[in-house]
Amino acid sequence: MRKRSLREVEVGGRTVLLRVDHNVPLDEQGRVADDRRIVESLPTIQYLKEREARVVLLSHLGRPGGRPSPEFSLAPVAERMSQLLGEAVPLAPDAVGPGAMDAVRALAPGGVLYLENLRFHPGEEANDPAFVSELARLGELFVEEAFGALHRAHASTVGLPRRLPSCVGFLVEREVLELGRLLEDPPRPFVAVLGGAKVKDKLPLVRHLRTKADEILLGGALALPLLRSAAPGEPERDPGIEELLHQRPGEAAVLLPVDFLVEGPGTTGVLTVPAHPLPREAQPLDVGPETRRLFASRLGMAGTVFFNGPLGKVEDPRFAGGTREVLSVLRSLSGPRVAAGGDSSRALQDLGLEPCFSYVSTGGGAALELLEGRELPGLTVLPDA
Repeated sequence: MRKRSLREVEVGGRTVLLRVDHNVPLDEQGRVADDRRIVESLPTIQYLKEREARVVLLSHLGRPGGRPSPEFSLAPVAERMSQLLGEAVPLAPDAVGPGAMDAVRALAPGGVLYLENLRFHPGEEANDPAFVSELARLGELFVEEAFGALHRAHASTVGLPRRLPSCVGFLVEREVLELGRLLEDPPRPFVAVLGGAKVKDKLPLVRHLRTKADEILLGGALALPLLRSAAPGEPERDPGIEELLHQRPGEAAVLLPVDFLVEGPGTTGVLTVPAHPLPREAQPLDVGPETRRLFASRLGMAGTVFFNGPLGKVEDPRFAGGTREVLSVLRSLSGPRVAAGGDSSRALQDLGLEPCFSYVSTGGGAALELLEGRELPGLTVLPDA
């Protein structure tokens, strides 16, 4: 899966179109609220600057629907990048056209420039050849650094690398390496911890990891359909979910919670209820104490760990304990401990759990699709090493 690296390409003095994923959250004042994705791209940007390349940053922000919208301007992102680099990083008035071309031509060797939001143009998401041609005129080399966008077949992720000499930046290179290790020959036992609320979206991941991992620990809303399917007399069984309850030879065992925390009726108090049987009206908000002990014991013996999706409603302090207690075990492990997903990354930051992991991916959908065994269009199109 190794792709041509930036280290293998001559970049000195060239104009480089660097596709980054700076689709970051903004606060109520319109400032960058979480700059992790920006910071993660800095090693590649610094490498290019040191070699006096002209660095043209391409990114999207939000979903402006293919038309200019001030609330989705990359201006706050350019401001944050200026602070991080300690120099002015201008923002071109558009992603293409005369204004963009003039801004690129004015860029000095070692300088950095943002093009305005790619998604202000419908041609970006449509991978329109005319839009690709306009972008390609702005540079001599394309470097892919937007791992979080590689599952999208857009103009800037698929169209451009077909038009210009291309390679991967340091972030994409490491993402592919770290996530690829989980699928190739991870130290055993390999334990996956999966939670969150997007049940249908996670089922392909669970199915694929059953062929790669040794155990899968399910929490959050993801565990509820399986628990209900296993309940005696369940009238509406989902065959797609029910199949996950049956372990075939060579497949990972799926462990479900044995108890949950719920809100007491009419109060803000918290009650512990058993998972078997789980009343249909019950709304579990975190895994209970027995489940925490069970999951922690399984993780404590792991050689490799993958985490995606919190085990409870972590934004409520009453229901953050399960995720915190279970994952805290990872501090004492030395093997690969990888997390992926936007909700997962935010939960780890908020709970102070990032140091428990050897790598936290910047990708959400892209990381999960890679771990599902699916091809990422923006990666497949790039030349192999």
